[in-house]
Amino acid sequence: MFDLTTRRTLNNAIGWYQRARKWNKTAIPILIGTKFDDFVQLPLEMQWTVCESGQSMRKSDECNSLFSSAAHNINVNKIFKFIIAKLFNLPWTVERNLTLGEPIIDF
Repeated sequence: MFDLTTRRTLNNAIGWYQRARKWNKTAIPILIGTKFDDFVQLPLEMQWTVCESGQSMRKSDECNSLFSSAAHNINVNKIFKFIIAKLFNLPWTVERNLTLGEPIIDF
């Protein structure tokens, strides 16, 4: 998990992931961006750089990504449903959303 409004937290999450991946290559990586409600208030250029960095990690490491806000209940239930579906190999029918300015769902 990382704070969408603080770029440093994304960099930290990427570093943690890379270190953890050395020890466990079978885990299902999920990148969860928090505070989406504050993130959409940022200038589009800042939103774009965070999305671009997250997207490059998702592509290079086959990492799933969801943006969320606990304060406004954005994608909170979807995150738990996604995790359960992955753990138990169940079908999951939510559509991907890669639109800038909307909560990202990329898997």
